[in-house]
Amino acid sequence: MAAQSLLSESVLGWSIFTFILLIILAFCWVYIRKFQSRQESEVVSTITAICALAIALITSALLPVDIFLVSYMKYPNGTYKEWASNNETRGQIEDTVLYGYYTLYSIILFCVFLWIPFVYFYYEERDDDNVNKCSQVKNALKYTIGFVIVCVVLLTIGTFVPLEAPPGQNSTQWEKVQYLFEELGSSRGLRALSFSISSLTLIGMLAVITYTAYGMSVLPLNLIKGTRSVVYERLENTEDIDDVEHQIEKLKSKCKDGRPLSSRDRTNLQELEGKLQVLRRRGRHLEIAERNCCTKVGSALRPVKILLGIFFILVALLFTVALFISNLDKALHSAGISYGFIIFGTNLTNPLNELLLALQPVFPLDYILITVITMYFVFTSMAGIRNMGIWFFWIRLYKIRPNRTRPQALLFLCMILLLIVLHTSYMIYSLAPQYVMYGSQKYLVQSQMASAGPTSGNATFGTTRICDADAPEDQCTVTRTYLFLHKFWFFSTIYYFGNWAFIGAFLIGLVVSCCKGKKSVIEGEVEADDSDLSDDEYVH
Repeated sequence: MAAQSLLSESVLGWSIFTFILLIILAFCWVYIRKFQSRQESEVVSTITAICALAIALITSALLPVDIFLVSYMKYPNGTYKEWASNNETRGQIEDTVLYGYYTLYSIILFCVFLWIPFVYFYYEERDDDNVNKCSQVKNALKYTIGFVIVCVVLLTIGTFVPLEAPPGQNSTQWEKVQYLFEELGSSRGLRALSFSISSLTLIGMLAVITYTAYGMSVLPLNLIKGTRSVVYERLENTEDIDDVEHQIEKLKSKCKDGRPLSSRDRTNLQELEGKLQVLRRRGRHLEIAERNCCTKVGSALRPVKILLGIFFILVALLFTVALFISNLDKALHSAGISYGFIIFGTNLTNPLNELLLALQPVFPLDYILITVITMYFVFTSMAGIRNMGIWFFWIRLYKIRPNRTRPQALLFLCMILLLIVLHTSYMIYSLAPQYVMYGSQKYLVQSQMASAGPTSGNATFGTTRICDADAPEDQCTVTRTYLFLHKFWFFSTIYYFGNWAFIGAFLIGLVVSCCKGKKSVIEGEVEADDSDLSDDEYVH
């Protein structure tokens, strides 16, 4: 009976995971195809982008499975179920999740340091018409070797980096942390993998602060404010065209008698002719948008967009408040900066943590909520990237626009989203620390109380408590996700301060988004550096 119950519980958890996996693959295909340029689409870059994004989302989908398995080992009264009463059986179940993480994280390292860089540099070399296929491959491999060297360096550092407590610190407190990591194993290979993934997660944290924080404010406010009227935009554009044509005629009239234009006038003429070309292309796009059925449907769904925008901004505020409370809790009650601000329970009421704990016993409601949170981070990140573009410090590398994104930009996009989703696991832990660490586990505490009556003596009573670090070692199982996130205390410290930076970036982005006016109905479709040939993607 215990074996049958174990099988049914495992099948249920992994069946839901498989269903989510199919949804993820379909979502990635639609998502990449939506932004892919129709003129420059490449099969290899498309497959690479879809696979990279899918792997990142699948890794995040393991989080609810991990939490489900540790939670469903116990009854609500704090006792283990029959099939989970054996320590060896519990270890085998958690090891399945552990092996899943090892496999996916190894694939992520392969994608980040070998596959994506090779495909990216291959298409960069393809832009040169004088380079043959063999030279393309050789040059791409030459540049990719640099990424491989970085990966080897990270793995080497992770193999030998010390995990001992910093000198002069509370040894009792550190022993609590050290015991948790013993479950994850002490293999140098696993430490190297964990260090490399933590390093990538650190880069993902920077992307989250830059793009996700801004996207969380710009996406809902754009839905609430809506777009400008296409009729008004066309009228305004026509007036601008007439004004520019008048200025051009005025400049050309200066050379009717055969006198050449001054260098200043020639420069102004070139600028005006370029501006006129952009305005005429803009007029063509506005005309198409006015006839487009999607524009009319969007106008009809305006109330729905407003409600959706209000919902998204409330969700963003909920996340920000939950993150603030979690960070404040760590600042007040954690082991301190030298231990990565690790906290063994929740001391302040966190609304999102309480919601997830309430939903967790009714599987798969918490799974759905975690998936929605992950998708929310992806959509808000994409909104931030689309509005800002891909930058390297002060240099703008690529623009992300529907149906017009180059293969190299798609690979950059998926690399950023992959790193963002890696950091999502820590973000979810910060939003709901108790849920991510123990799920809904409880443990039974036996206490004795003197009984009153004809037979005097001590009676034994059992009370249930929510699992925390004070629980007996064999009564609560920590999720493998939590152990991965806190394998190296110094990364946890950086993530902690990154959360404060995220809150600040969100508030700044909120102010900037509120000050901006309405978007154009053809936002991002017409740029001064676009070619006229790119209009073919919209006309045909």
